[in-house]
Amino acid sequence: RPPAAADGDAPNRLPYEYDPVALQKFFRQRPDLIASRILQVATTGGSALLNFAADNLTGKLKTDPDLEVRRAAELRDTITSLGPFFIKLGQALSIRPDVLSPRSMVELQKLCDKVPSFDSAIAFRTIERELGTSVDDIFSYITPEPVAAASLGQVYKATLRSTGDTVAVKVQRPQVLETVSLDLFLARELGLFLRNFPALSDRFDAVALLDEFAYRFYQELDYNLECDNGIKMKEQMSVLPDVVIPKNYPEFTSRRVHVAEWIEGEKLSQSNEDDVGALVNLGVITYLTQLLDFGFFHADPHPGNMMRTSDGKLAILDFGLMTDITDDQKYGMIEAIAHLLNRDYSEIGQDFINLDFIPKGTDTTPIVPALTKVFDAALAGGGAKSINFQELAADLAEITFEYPFRIPPYFALVIRAIGVLEGIALVGNPNFAIIDEAYPYIARRLMTDNSPRLKAALRYMVYGREGSFDAEKLIDLLQALEKFTAVRDEGDGSAFKVDGVRGSKNLGTAGDFAGTKQVQGADSNAVEPASNFESNGRNSATLGINLRDEGQSERDERTVREALRFFFSTEGYVFREFILEEIVNFVDASGREATQEVLRALGLSNLPMPSFIRAISPSLSDEDKRMVQQMRRLSAFLLGDFESVISPSRDDLQRNSQRLRQLIPVVREYAPELRQFATLLGVRLSEKALSRGLNWASGRLVAR
Repeated sequence: RPPAAADGDAPNRLPYEYDPVALQKFFRQRPDLIASRILQVATTGGSALLNFAADNLTGKLKTDPDLEVRRAAELRDTITSLGPFFIKLGQALSIRPDVLSPRSMVELQKLCDKVPSFDSAIAFRTIERELGTSVDDIFSYITPEPVAAASLGQVYKATLRSTGDTVAVKVQRPQVLETVSLDLFLARELGLFLRNFPALSDRFDAVALLDEFAYRFYQELDYNLECDNGIKMKEQMSVLPDVVIPKNYPEFTSRRVHVAEWIEGEKLSQSNEDDVGALVNLGVITYLTQLLDFGFFHADPHPGNMMRTSDGKLAILDFGLMTDITDDQKYGMIEAIAHLLNRDYSEIGQDFINLDFIPKGTDTTPIVPALTKVFDAALAGGGAKSINFQELAADLAEITFEYPFRIPPYFALVIRAIGVLEGIALVGNPNFAIIDEAYPYIARRLMTDNSPRLKAALRYMVYGREGSFDAEKLIDLLQALEKFTAVRDEGDGSAFKVDGVRGSKNLGTAGDFAGTKQVQGADSNAVEPASNFESNGRNSATLGINLRDEGQSERDERTVREALRFFFSTEGYVFREFILEEIVNFVDASGREATQEVLRALGLSNLPMPSFIRAISPSLSDEDKRMVQQMRRLSAFLLGDFESVISPSRDDLQRNSQRLRQLIPVVREYAPELRQFATLLGVRLSEKALSRGLNWASGRLVAR
């Protein structure tokens, strides 16, 4: 067994940090170790794979369930015997129902927490050696045998003597560094060999991918770093109240021993509770928050470290394998999703350049037809909800052999983590689609992020390539923002929308992002509204308030108060700034329209008007009329059942006037904000009128 040491420069010792040059130098001096390991992998692994492949080709696995279970168990035992590197690969495979049958998955999922344990006497000696004191001095109680064993270590349940806290004590397996180092060296040598084949290496740099993985793997072997990661993650995830991150105890942690809070619960992938769907949706938001908010990403979310706690929350464990995402990468991914949702494949080509999939300077025009074919197939049959992330990744992989694509190392970990999360969800919901459930998070980022790139992405989502304001697209974003808030704050596990309905709320079909799970308890007797924007008194569409059991006055107050609360909140700043120009245009056009209506009512519309008056108050163009219609739709959505107030009939005028008077106290609550916004609106309207006046004056001067 090769020795390990902290000094990576020592020629006869393995480094504690990943250094491919040092590994190469170390193992090339030990050809006997290399030959022995290759022989072990070939004989042990080859036999199991051949048996599995032969039975699959002959159809025996489909007709004999018992044989399938035996073969899967043999494969699991083989993977276990080959060590941590292969166990990691098996864990990733174990949660793919689109690859394995349920029976095979059950067997391979034992790799997550049912790996054979090592002798507890060795574990306790490791604790004492690492922490410098006896086990009894640290713990008033510790289980004599491990409660779980995984690829890198095993876990004991214990009670801290100093505080009485119940904790999980993880102890690293002996000789893990040595085994992992040899396997990584061999895998890298294979990658270097593949570089001799440009057809493969130009599109798939196995060495770069392996170096990224190996660097993170070595970090995972340092439990001090895992402890620091857990503390950082607990602080960051405090923004999600239903997500539990265990407390870490750095004073009782070393390189090979880790102590953290004990969490009571069950694996999310095995829970039969009704709220599992809600927790999966929360998991999507949790990982997107890590990836795209903080850029500090949990890259190893296998079923063994995602739990449903006893009080119905989502617990995430084990922060040994993490990856960092830059701001450019975060914004690039959001922009790519925005273009995907709008089926703007020509822009996705540029997105791949921004995300380092395609070399800068590459002409993406020839690639667009291939992208169109792949994404159209992925989106067929109902929009973005139908995308299976792993199938899409496989289709894109085929393109890499025809065009200059390369999978950047950071994205390999992102693909693995999202694939694992999708796999867990597919077990309970075969129709789960990661893009659909991620859309509320994307909407929230676009609607609340003040960065110039995301502001541009928001404008693109609402205005499209044509640059024309589309109220339905903005309403779709607002509905998705509501879904994000419901999942984050209320544990709402309903899909984004099902046939235009979320829960008991009819949200219309704007954007047509149907959800992937019909919610029990939805109001199946609800009457379809006359339009996408009428709520008939059932709810406030913006913030999901159930107004069914309230009187008209209470409904009005709740609707307006919540709409104003969002509009003037810190979170609503980006939306407020974004929509200001359209509000200015709307008020300006509505004022001109009202003026012309008054003139027509007085019979003065045919009288000649001074050219200056016509210049500062021109007739509405077709674009003005379309914009007014779009803004009325948006206003109707924001104000729930107040559409009749915006466009009142003569019969409703008196009743609506009384309703509005009753709302004066509610409006007064936001009087300072309204005055400030009205002042800004007045300034912008004055600027618009002044600009028209100056254009009129300059035109007269030129005419002279």
